[in-house]
Amino acid sequence: MIARLFCYLIAVAMISVAPAASAEDGYDLWLRYAPANDARAGEITRHATAIATTGHNATLTAATQELQRGLLGMTHTTPALTRAVAQGALWLATPATDATLPVALDGLGDEGYAIRSTQADGKAVTLIAANSDVGLLHGAFHWLRLAQSGAPLDRLDIRSAPKIKLRLLNHWDNLDGMVERGYAGQSIWDWWRLPDYKGPRYTDYARANASIGINGTVLNNVNAKATSLTAPYIAKAAALADVFRPYGIKVYLSVKWTAPMELDGLKTADPLDPQVAAWWKAKADEIYRAIPDFGGFLVKANSEGQPGPQDYDRTHADGANMLAAAVKPHGGIVMWRAFVYAHDNPDDRAKQAYDDFKSLDGTFADNVIVQVKNGAIDFQPREPFHPLFGAMPKTPLMMEFQITKEYLGQSTHLTYLGPLFEETLDADTYARGKGSTVAEVIDGTLDGHKLTGIAGVANIGVDRDWSGSIFNQADWYAFGRLAWNPDLSAEGIAREWAAMTFTPDPKLVKPVVAMMMGSREAAVDYMTPLGLAHVMGTGHHYGPAPWISDLARPEWNPVYYHKADATGIGFDRTKSGSNAIAQYAPPVAKMLADPKTTPEKELLWFHHLPWDYRLKSGETLWDGLVHHYDRGVAYVADMQKTWENLRPLVDPERFAQTEAFLKIQHREAKWWRDASIAYFQSIAKRPLPTGSDAPAHDLDWYKAQDFPYAPGNP
Repeated sequence: MIARLFCYLIAVAMISVAPAASAEDGYDLWLRYAPANDARAGEITRHATAIATTGHNATLTAATQELQRGLLGMTHTTPALTRAVAQGALWLATPATDATLPVALDGLGDEGYAIRSTQADGKAVTLIAANSDVGLLHGAFHWLRLAQSGAPLDRLDIRSAPKIKLRLLNHWDNLDGMVERGYAGQSIWDWWRLPDYKGPRYTDYARANASIGINGTVLNNVNAKATSLTAPYIAKAAALADVFRPYGIKVYLSVKWTAPMELDGLKTADPLDPQVAAWWKAKADEIYRAIPDFGGFLVKANSEGQPGPQDYDRTHADGANMLAAAVKPHGGIVMWRAFVYAHDNPDDRAKQAYDDFKSLDGTFADNVIVQVKNGAIDFQPREPFHPLFGAMPKTPLMMEFQITKEYLGQSTHLTYLGPLFEETLDADTYARGKGSTVAEVIDGTLDGHKLTGIAGVANIGVDRDWSGSIFNQADWYAFGRLAWNPDLSAEGIAREWAAMTFTPDPKLVKPVVAMMMGSREAAVDYMTPLGLAHVMGTGHHYGPAPWISDLARPEWNPVYYHKADATGIGFDRTKSGSNAIAQYAPPVAKMLADPKTTPEKELLWFHHLPWDYRLKSGETLWDGLVHHYDRGVAYVADMQKTWENLRPLVDPERFAQTEAFLKIQHREAKWWRDASIAYFQSIAKRPLPTGSDAPAHDLDWYKAQDFPYAPGNP
C-alpha cells in the first residue's frame, strides 16, 4: 500500500513539473507534421518502415532528416536509415547511387523527381528518384505533403519538374534591419551577427522554401546600398549561402548603380566606360571567390530616384549587358527590373515601362532577363496584365509578383493572393494568337527561351509566424507552388495549405478554402472596385485617400488615376485618351477599346465613363460602385461567421489571432467603403442606392486621419 502510494505521488509530481504543451504560434508554417489519427498514422508507417539510401552528402542528409522529422511528428516513430531496401521503405535514389532504377528520369532535369509505388528486390517500396540530390529533396517534400494532407500513399506514380528555371524571393530588406513594405517585423537577416552566428531560423527558412520549390533568394532591397558589395557584407552573404546550399537555394544581391563611385571613387558609372566595366568584373570575381554558386545581380535603375545608365544617355540594355559580361564567366545572370517609374512620365504612367523597353527587344545579352511586374502600375489589388508580356519575343521576361501586401491590407487583412497570381498567369496576351498566356511567356514556351524566371517580393520578417499572420503564410506557399508549376489551381493550392497548416479534416478544409478563394475579390470590392487603382494613402499606402491631389508630381496623386469629376470616373486609356490599349496585341486592344467588351472588373482602368453609365447588371455605374463596396464589406462579415464556426477545429492561439485580425479587417473594410463613398459622392452628387448605408462620418473626418508611424514605410 505504501509502495503504491509512493508511486502515485511520484507520478503526480512528474505530471506537475512536465512542461506545458507548446502553443501554436505559426512558426512551423505548413511543415507542422501534426500527429495523425491512429488509422492514418498506421497507413503512413506502412509506407515508411525505413528510409533506404546509399548516398551521403549535405543535401541528401537534409532530405532524410526531413523525412524522419515529418514521420516522427505524424506517427511518433522515427524510421531507421538503411543502405538496403526493406519492405515498405521509402527508397531515395539517383542514377549515381543506383544504376538501374524502375523509373524513367528523362525530362525531369536537375530539380525534378519521380515518386512511384514499385518493387525492389521483391519488396514493395515507395521510390523517390531524381537526377540529383536536390531533386530527391524536392521529392521528399512532395511525399510529406501527401502524407500530411491525407492523400493516398499507395499506387503512386508522380512525375514533377519545375516549368520555370529561376524561382526567387526578392527581400526588400535593408542593412539596418528595416523591411521596406514588410509587415512581419524586422529583417530575418541579422547582419550585425553574421557571418559568425548562423542561427537555426536560416535553416528553417531554407527548409520552407525548398518544400515549395523556391531555388533562389535576393538578400537585400532593390533600393540597394553600395555597402552590400563590400568585403564584410560579401562574407555575410557567403555565410547565408552556406546554409542555403544543401537546400538547392542560391543567393543573389541587389546592386546600386553608382557603387563604383561610392566605394572606390570612380568619377563615373557610365556603363560604356572601360574603368566602370573593369570595376564590376573585379567585383564579380571577388563575390564568386567567396560564393562559387552565387546567382547574380538584381538591378533597379532609373526608377524612383535610383541612379542608372540613363543618367549617362545610355540604355537599359547598355547597363544590363555590362553587368552581364562581368558575371557570365561564372555562370551568373542579371535580372533587370522594368519598373521605371521616373519623373519624365509621359501622359500615362502605365505606358512608361513598355515605352522604355519595347524598342530594346533583342538587344540584351543572353544571360539577362528583364523582370516585369504583373501590372503596369504597382501591385494594385487588381491590374490588367502588363503589356510587356508577349511584346518582347526576343527577350526573356521574368514575372515579379508582390507577396507582401503593400496594397492589400498589409498584415491583418485575409486576402489570399493565389487567385491574383492565377489570374495574371492565365491572362491571354494574344501575342502569338489565342492561347498565348502570360504563363507561357515566362516559362519560355511561347518564344523558346531557356532562361526563365519568376520572383515574389517576400512577406517574411522576424515575427514568430514569419508573415505577420497565419493566413499570410498561404501567399508565400501559393507563390512557390505556382512558380514550380503555373498550371496549378489557386484553389487546389489552398486545399493543400489548409490541410497542412490546420488539419486535413474536410469540416475545416472546405469552409477555409471557400473563405480564402473569395477573399481577394472582396478586398478589390471594398478598396478598388470596377478597375479603380492607386487610391490609397500616400507613402505608407495604408487606408483610403482618393482625394489626394496636391503632391509635387501628378502621378503621385490618387486623383491622377481615378479622374473623378462631375461627368464621371475612370482613366481613359483608349484612343481618345492616353491610348495605352495600343500597347496590347490587336485582339486585346480591340476588346479594350469598347467599354461594352472590356471586362467590368477592369472597366475604369481603361475608360472614363458617366456616373449613369449602365453596367451589365442594368444598374448605373454609381449604384454598381456602391454595391461593390457593400459586397466587399459583407464578405468580410461572412468570413468572421465562418471562422467562428471553426473554433472547435483550430488551436486557441491561431484561432484568436485570426479572429482579431478579421475584426480589424471588417472595421477597415467599412472604413475603405465609407471614405471612398463619401469622397466620390461629393463629386457625383447622387443619392446612395436603396439599402446602402450612409458613411459613418463626413468626408472631412476621413481626410483628417493620419498615420505617421505605419510599418513598412521607409
